[in-house]
Amino acid sequence: MNKRVVPIIALAFALAGCSVEVEDTGPGQPVAHRRAAFKEILKVFEPMGVMLRTDTYEPQRFARLANALEHLRDGPWPYFQPDTNYPPTKAKAAVWSDQAAFEEDRKAFFKATDHLIEVAGTPDKNVAKTAYKAVEDACYACHKEFKNR
Repeated sequence: MNKRVVPIIALAFALAGCSVEVEDTGPGQPVAHRRAAFKEILKVFEPMGVMLRTDTYEPQRFARLANALEHLRDGPWPYFQPDTNYPPTKAKAAVWSDQAAFEEDRKAFFKATDHLIEVAGTPDKNVAKTAYKAVEDACYACHKEFKNR
């Protein structure tokens, strides 16, 4: 095989594996806004989990992150409007076809975050860990039912 062809073929396969992100072209870009809001939530939620998993639990920092989570948790929900099920969404159609179940999962997330906020700052890492896990489970349950991977 020609020595110049091999790198070209390798490059073609590499580029084929890359996915190009579809731009949100909807009016007001609701899909982009809700995705950004979820990313902001993750930016404060994940460091809490790292603290709990790596034995670097700092109650005051954990409480600050929980308070930040409280301020961010409302962000995505207004952007799940009826006409926002289009690429680049990863939401399943069930968000709109089973709105009652979607609302129940949203409420479960809020209930779990309320409890996390309530116990945040406790010196008892196990209490914080249990509350964190409840939020994580609420996220997972909603993603399983309403998000495409």
